[in-house]
Amino acid sequence: MEFNTNSKVLEKLLSKVYQAVPSRTPMAALENFLFEFEDGKLTVTATDLEIFLRSSMSIDSNENKRFTVPAKLLFEIVKALGDTTIYFTTEENSKLKIRTDNGVYEVGFTSADDYPVVPTINKDKFVTLNGKIIKKGIEQTKFAISKDAVRPAMIGTLLEFHPEGINFVATDGHRLVKYSQLFENLPINEQYILPLKAGEVLPKLLYETDVKIFLSDSNLTFQIGEIEFITRLIAQRYPDYKVVIMVENEKLLKIKLPEFQAAVRRITLFSSINYRQIKLIVTKDKIEISSEDIDHGASGKEVIPCDFTEEEMILGFNTDFLNDIISNLSCEEIVIKISSPTKAVLIEPVKQNENEDILMLLMPVRINS
Repeated sequence: MEFNTNSKVLEKLLSKVYQAVPSRTPMAALENFLFEFEDGKLTVTATDLEIFLRSSMSIDSNENKRFTVPAKLLFEIVKALGDTTIYFTTEENSKLKIRTDNGVYEVGFTSADDYPVVPTINKDKFVTLNGKIIKKGIEQTKFAISKDAVRPAMIGTLLEFHPEGINFVATDGHRLVKYSQLFENLPINEQYILPLKAGEVLPKLLYETDVKIFLSDSNLTFQIGEIEFITRLIAQRYPDYKVVIMVENEKLLKIKLPEFQAAVRRITLFSSINYRQIKLIVTKDKIEISSEDIDHGASGKEVIPCDFTEEEMILGFNTDFLNDIISNLSCEEIVIKISSPTKAVLIEPVKQNENEDILMLLMPVRINS
């Protein structure tokens, strides 16, 4: 068969799906693009078996054919050709001949029979969301995803659809983040766990346009213009995070976030590599932030203003976890809701953005004497 296309148009298509090609795999077939020609349309697919990416373009050919080609090699060739017309011909010796005005190149192709079958998309149940919402929800929560294989349900982001909107939740047991987008009349009330790899790739494909999400028990499909992003789901029950955050934290600590972020970053430099601890001595109108590395004789202390509803309290946190929490908040002032020095604290912006709600939870640590 023969077809031709502009190199930049093809490069754009390949760049979309190339993100699903695994860098290392024992399955040689996964190192390829699947090319499918049908009724004047070329569909290119890539997968690592956890996610599938495919996109299509119109071509001037009515032949139907399927084969696979080395993904990295073809992608690099097309990028290197500049802006030109490329002419493709499939030869009987399983060679894909690539011609331009300046050269002729050949790449081997193979049968599509060994390529993984793309999951069937059930289009009976779906929701439509703006891509900006999905992107922000995933990026706002990904830092708290667990890396512990013993708890596979937590190695991903919970997508919780409900009639008033959608919640994105991630936790590793030490910290938790819940980001909510609020709107009316969402037609479902269900939970799905998006795997880590899907959460890494999907935001790169999203922009401010509507995305149709097709829902099934085993996978989710995101229709983003001409791109289909299919991800397998984590088939586990997510922990009941609401039990953790529905606590009576009545002691309120208000802090200017930029001041707090800067002070914590500086004091973190003095924390021990082994313990990574930071201490907060909180009084009604100020916080003393300190850390000490006894092994290297280093210590640091800063005082910043605050507004606290109690007389005094001493709190200890893991420096890395605290930095992650406050670095992923963007507001002028936060409120830390406290029950006691040994129980989880809740951290929220004093003023939430319209139609948004973000809540962070952080477990304290015992301060070394």
